Amino acid sequence: LHLAESGGGLVQSGGSLTLSCVVRGIVFTHHAFGWTRQVPGKGLEWVAGVYGDGTRYYSDSVKGRFTISRDDAKNTVEMQMDDLKPEDTAVYFCTIPNGPRPYNNDWYTEIGPRGQGTQVTVSS
Repeated sequence: LHLAESGGGLVQSGGSLTLSCVVRGIVFTHHAFGWTRQVPGKGLEWVAGVYGDGTRYYSDSVKGRFTISRDDAKNTVEMQMDDLKPEDTAVYFCTIPNGPRPYNNDWYTEIGPRGQGTQVTVSS
């Protein structure tokens, strides 16, 4: 299993970035995928996720600003991040959730395998 993120960088507040993730080594269509992020001294938090049927999840902190998508033909997951804020500064990880699909299209709590991460820095 290999997840490889790209697309991070430095951007001014209000700017945009697109993160990409290429997934290899699993049957892509069998899995949900998401993005987690981590700031120094804090734990990983789910930011967005997408099920195989296209159902999406967003944390309250990014809802309306971030858009997650998946391309089952290319085994890729992307996240368009608009109107970035300094508090979005973190390392972002392409992540596979663990456990059974939650009830009522809620999102997973357990974090499974993830990539090496890509740094996103938003300056004020």
